[in-house]
Amino acid sequence: MAVPIRTMAAALCTGLAAALLTTAPAGAEQREHAWTVTVAADAPRARIALDDSTGTLSLSVTRGGRTVIEPSPVGLVTERADFSKDLRFLHGKNRMVEERYRTKSGKRLDRRVRMNETRLSFATPAGARLDLLVRAAADGVAYRYVLPAGHGDVLGEISAFTLPPDAGAWLGTYRPDNEGQFTEYTAATAPTGAYSPQALFATDGGYTLLAESDLTGAYSGARLAHDKGTGTYRVELADDRVKTDGPLTTPWRAMVTGDLATVTRSTFTDDLAPASKVADPSWIRPGTVLWTWLAGGRPAGQSLDAQKAYVDYAAERNWPYEAVDAGWYFKADEWDVTDPDWQNNSWIPELVDHARAKGVGIIVWIHQRDLDTPEERAQWLPTLERWGVKGVKIDFMDSEAQATLQWYDAILRETAAHHVMVNFHGSTVPKGMQRTWPHVMTLEGVAGEEKRTNTAAHLTTLPFTRNVIGSMDFTPGAFQRVGMRPNSDAAEVGLTVAYESGLQMFAGTPESYDARPLARDYFDQVPAAWDDTRLLAGRPGREAVLARRSGDRWFLGGVYAGSARQAEVPLAIGSGKWLVETIQDDADGLVRNRQVLRGGDRFGVDVVANGGFAGIACPWRAGVTTCHR
Repeated sequence: MAVPIRTMAAALCTGLAAALLTTAPAGAEQREHAWTVTVAADAPRARIALDDSTGTLSLSVTRGGRTVIEPSPVGLVTERADFSKDLRFLHGKNRMVEERYRTKSGKRLDRRVRMNETRLSFATPAGARLDLLVRAAADGVAYRYVLPAGHGDVLGEISAFTLPPDAGAWLGTYRPDNEGQFTEYTAATAPTGAYSPQALFATDGGYTLLAESDLTGAYSGARLAHDKGTGTYRVELADDRVKTDGPLTTPWRAMVTGDLATVTRSTFTDDLAPASKVADPSWIRPGTVLWTWLAGGRPAGQSLDAQKAYVDYAAERNWPYEAVDAGWYFKADEWDVTDPDWQNNSWIPELVDHARAKGVGIIVWIHQRDLDTPEERAQWLPTLERWGVKGVKIDFMDSEAQATLQWYDAILRETAAHHVMVNFHGSTVPKGMQRTWPHVMTLEGVAGEEKRTNTAAHLTTLPFTRNVIGSMDFTPGAFQRVGMRPNSDAAEVGLTVAYESGLQMFAGTPESYDARPLARDYFDQVPAAWDDTRLLAGRPGREAVLARRSGDRWFLGGVYAGSARQAEVPLAIGSGKWLVETIQDDADGLVRNRQVLRGGDRFGVDVVANGGFAGIACPWRAGVTTCHR
């Protein structure tokens, strides 16, 4: 079936780079329809092909003429239609998507979106219809399925991603809480099993991070299924059956693509997501947090006196929040919530008043089981708002099944309505959530500081995998966990910048901070919202050095795996002269180094085994002796 000339002419006349192209030569028997979607000559290019003999769809991606994703199957199966074969092309259209938006947290607050979109319509022999939406941006390619009403429940996707067998691969073993370790393989040598959908690959076309966006309770979460010896990673849904009773638009299957710096800096999964549903976000304030669970666990959470002391310490340091973890409340059904004074069963209001007087906001932990019904949420959320609690850390969802995602839909609406910021633990990962619901400040979904099995290689992989797609509550700063973490003290300081989180939870003890005044004073300076992010140096599993800007200062965080070395870091943060202050490891503890450099210069850092560094760079002029303010 030839593509109508008017469709191609319209694309050319509007200057769109997306085009509908048939590949069969004139006069030849047509065996394939093919379409390409790209936003610029040097950007990733998606190619969608329909095999006319089988009616099967495939999608491949190249960049600069080099392979990113090999031809990979596209399609899904529902109760009443099989969209994996025997498809015929109906029509297609193109449009440009251009948006500007501002977030409350993330790699940069101001975002600009420019993507080409092609919508291709297909039908089965019985007349069932499937639309395939494909978008291409400078930093990625994505596709999703759109079905009208009447198709029945979704039984599964045949979507997959096929990589060259020798492609580098950094994969996290799938867990419902997304806390698997990332390990390096090649695409074909990874063991048979299920992997996190945030999988990073390196091919001739650059680096590619697989991801999802716009996942809601209308669908099911996904994992990647792989058989050792192949380069194919199949999309496997958490539910055997995705229930739907009307039209359906599935989540985006996204491929964040470019050189490593582009992938690291990308906001592609946010850009694909719907616009913010919070009309007035003025109450949403990112910040650093004194979090004390790893300082003593449940006893600290049950003690008002201990929490007041932590608040006082946060106030001394000008840290804007203090988090109260498990142990502060009884289950709501053990309280007489019909009593207007039922909140008097808790000491949280007294703590909030104490903290408010000192300029500190309180964040409280709560188990998901106490928020899993509308009735429980109607008890808890208005009460937390009335108490003046600023945020809630909700824990132990441990599922990406459709029913759990429907719970997320409800809790996101309701916490926004009650002006309560959210930190999800035991959770899904962002997948565009933070654009649509900007009061979601951070999510765990990572093997973080609590894990005693982390490796330095895992730590250096996270900026290129999990943290690419949104805020990550790793909880750095647990200096007291000597022997339980794989990295040095300077690397631990550097994680507060290497890892982005809208609520950056410091996991140490006041005593451990006071024993390391350079680390403590750095924590006083580091923000939790950023104007820009750049990768200065990196190789997954080996090193990650990031620079994040707040105002006219750049904060630097570096983490390394392996033997001690003299690291060379390019100061790629702009022209002019900069005062660069770094915190490094020394035989006697942490030490500070100061030097004046020009933008683009390289500076050396002494890195111990599995070490790192932290730093601040600020504009230098005569008389400037420190970047601290």
